[in-house]
This record gives sequence, C-alpha cells and structure tokens, in this order.
Amino acid sequence: MTAPALRFENLTLGYERHPAVHHLSADIPAGALVAVAGPNGAGKSTLLKGIAGELRPLAGHIRLSEGKSGQIAYMPQRSELDASFPVTVFDMVAMGLWREIGAFGRLDAARRTRVAAALETLALSAFAARPIGSLSGGQLQRARFARLILQDAPIVLLDEPFAAIDARTVEDLLRLILQWHDEGRTILAVSHDMEQVRRHFPDCLLLARELVAFGSTGAVLTEALLARARHLSEAFDEHAPECERPEAV
Repeated sequence: MTAPALRFENLTLGYERHPAVHHLSADIPAGALVAVAGPNGAGKSTLLKGIAGELRPLAGHIRLSEGKSGQIAYMPQRSELDASFPVTVFDMVAMGLWREIGAFGRLDAARRTRVAAALETLALSAFAARPIGSLSGGQLQRARFARLILQDAPIVLLDEPFAAIDARTVEDLLRLILQWHDEGRTILAVSHDMEQVRRHFPDCLLLARELVAFGSTGAVLTEALLARARHLSEAFDEHAPECERPEAV
C-alpha cells in the first residue's frame, strides 16, 4: 500500500496548552483533495498551522511521507496578509521561489520568466508593477495563488481560499486547484461553503475540535454528522484542563 501523504497520530494542537484540535487520528492519502469543514472555532485553521509547522503539537504527531518534509505550500487566511506592505505584485509572487534562492538569492532571467508565467496564469500580467495594496480582494487572492504555483509543492494547504472574493475568481481558483489535483498533489482546503465542498471536493474532514468524520464527502456531510459537529462545538469547555506536553522523542 502507498504511504499516506499525511498521518495524524493522536494529534492535539492548541494555544497555551489548551487544545483547539484534540486527539486527531487520520491518514490523508497522497493525491487527495480534501475539504476541511466544521463550525466556527472548530480548529480548522489550527490544524493547517500545525501541518505547516507553525504550531508544535501539544501531544501526538504529524507524519509526512518520505520525501515530503519541507515541501508544503501553505496559504493562511487573507486577513493575515499586510496589504499595506510596500511590495509590487511581481515581487510578492516571486517570493514563491524563496526555497530555491533563499532570502538574498538572485532572480535571474529564467526565474523572472517563471514569475511572469505564473502571473499570466492568474490573469495578472497587467498588474505586475502595481503595489499589492492597490489590488481588489479577488486580485490579491489571485496573486497569492500565483505565488503558490512557484512553490511547486506536493502538499498544498489553503485556509479559506474563497472567502470574500468574486464568483469569477472563485471559478478560476477552483480550476487551478482541480488541475493540481490532477497532477497528483495532496490538497487540504478549509471551506465554509458546504455546497461548494459537495460539488468539488471528493473527500472531507469534518472537525469540531475533535474528529467528527473523515471520508468521502457524501458520507461525511450528512445532516446527522453536521448536527453532531455543531453540538460538539457548542459544548466545548473553554476551562478544560491543560493538555500535558509529552517529552520529546
């Protein structure tokens, strides 16, 4: 059997030792296109931060299949981006090459051509010299996806990639995500739009601070399981005991 791209082993993630994702165990197959769904505060963004290495597990482990370590492209929520930072669209997209060239590497002609191609793919060629602060929400999200193209990672994490953008941009970004899926990349995307998840995502991981269900989207997004997720989220005790951090192994 092929090893999973990601394995969660009794994984607990949280802040100041209080769990936001609690005792999660699941295998994400290589090449899967997975929607991460659940109520507000269910731990969806926290899970992606843990996979990306921005949060250390309070307990358990996140395992990547051999050869995938360090090859994750992560796009956090748009609210985490400072659009007032004085950088052009071209230079922001070019940051997707940082693994290749480092912080002070040279952007040679071949790499500039790749940046230009990524901009063209997202219909942003005419905006290359503009500051990112001048872009609309949809244009800025296109630029962030262009940067992901250059990262060329086998595992892609997307936190609410379709939030507050126009329908045409949503269609174009979904088309790119489906292309990545066809190429065999493993994709996890947080989404609150259940109809969109049903239409485009074959698999779904339903969270409510703990795993409610993981599997084919049709089997997961049932009224009963969605109701259970809402109940678990509403019943969460913010004053629950801290999780103990295990000794390093």
